[in-house]
Amino acid sequence: MNKNVYSVSQVNTYIERMFSDDFMLGNLSLSGEVSNCKYNHTGHIYFTLKDDKAAISCVMFAGKRAKGLKFQMKDGDQVVVTGYVGVYKPYGTYQVYANEIELQGVGDLYQRFEALKEELQESGMFDAMYKKSLPTHAMRIGVVTAPTGAAVHDIIRVSKTRNPFVQIILYPAQVQGEGAAPSIISGIQCLDEMDLDVIIVGRGGGSIEDLWAFNEEEVARAIFRANTPIISAVGHETDVTIADFVADRRAATPSQAAELANFVYQDFANQITRYSDKLERNLDFRLQAYQERLNSYKQRLQLLRPENKIKANEERLSNISIRLQNLIQVKLDRYENRLVALSGRLDGLSPAKKLATGFGYITDQAGNRVDTIEQISVGDSINIRIKDGELISQVTDRRLYGSEKG
Repeated sequence: MNKNVYSVSQVNTYIERMFSDDFMLGNLSLSGEVSNCKYNHTGHIYFTLKDDKAAISCVMFAGKRAKGLKFQMKDGDQVVVTGYVGVYKPYGTYQVYANEIELQGVGDLYQRFEALKEELQESGMFDAMYKKSLPTHAMRIGVVTAPTGAAVHDIIRVSKTRNPFVQIILYPAQVQGEGAAPSIISGIQCLDEMDLDVIIVGRGGGSIEDLWAFNEEEVARAIFRANTPIISAVGHETDVTIADFVADRRAATPSQAAELANFVYQDFANQITRYSDKLERNLDFRLQAYQERLNSYKQRLQLLRPENKIKANEERLSNISIRLQNLIQVKLDRYENRLVALSGRLDGLSPAKKLATGFGYITDQAGNRVDTIEQISVGDSINIRIKDGELISQVTDRRLYGSEKG
C-alpha cells in the first residue's frame, strides 16, 4: 500500500497557508488578561493573553508599537488585542500577531494582588519598624525553594564563592501550582526554628500565575511572623510579589539574595589581619612607653636612696668648700696686693729711708721728736740720729727761716 510521506516543513507550510487563508483568523479581536509580559531589547513585546479557561501566546513587533500601543502594558492588564493568528513555521506553533492593543481594565489576579497589598499595608506589615537587620557575618543560611531549579544552584554558587565556609540548609519546597503556598509556609516555619542567621525565600522567574504562591496572604503572614531575618528573591528584577513587601529585604534575583546574605570571607580575613597588625603595633608602642616610664621611675627612685642623697650632699658640700676656698684665696690675694702697696708706701715714708738719703732725726733729752725750732732753746741738748749713729749736741744758736735770729 502506497502512502504519502511529508516533511515537517511541508506540514508546517501547509498549516501556515490554512491559517492565512482563514477569513476569521486573518483579522480578529481577542479579550483577555495579560500575563508573562516581556519587553525584548529589540523592541518586540511577548506576552500571554488568557481567560479563566485558556491562554494563547501573543507578540507585538516593534514596528507596530508606535500606532498600535498607547500605554505601558503589564501583567494583570485586561486588554483587547486586534490582529491575526499565524503559525511560526520553524517550531510549528501558532500565536496572535497583534496590530493594536487597547486597555480595558485590570485582570482578576492583578485586582486580587492590589487588594491584598492594600490590606496588608494598612495593617502595618510593610512598615520599616518591623524590618529586621541582616547579620553582617552570617555562617548558617536557610533556603526555601525548589531543590532542582536554577535558583538554588545560583544561591549555592554565589554563597560558596563569597564564603567557602558558609553552611546552607535547604528546605525543598514546591514553589508553583496547587499546594505551593502550604509548602513554602512549612519551609519558613521549619527553618525559623533552627536558629539560623538568615533565610532566603524565592524561586526563578515566571508568569504571574507561576509566581502566585508568593502573593498568598498566608505566605506573607508566615514571613512576617518569622524571628529569623528573611530575604525575598522571587523571579527576576521586574517581578514584584507580596512577599517582597513583607520580607526584611528584597533581592531582585536569587543570586543577589546570596550576595546580600553572605559576606566576602577573604575581605573579612584581610580585615582581621589588618586589625591584628594594628593591635600588635599599638601593643609594642605601649610597652615601649611603659618601659620608658619604668626606667624614669627607677632613676628617680635611685636618686631618692639615702646613700645617694648623702653622696649628692657630699658633692654639694665639696663644691661649696671649693667655692669658699676660691673666694678666700681671692680675698687673700686682694689683701696681699693691698698690703704690698701699703708696705711700699710705708717704706717710702720710713725714717731709715730718709736717714739713708742724708736726713737726720732729732729728739730732745726726753726723747720727743723735734719738729719745730720753737721746741728747743739755746743751751738745750739734742740727739741727732743719722744713718749710722747718733750725735749728742748742745744748741748754741737758733735760726728761724723767714725771720731774724732770736
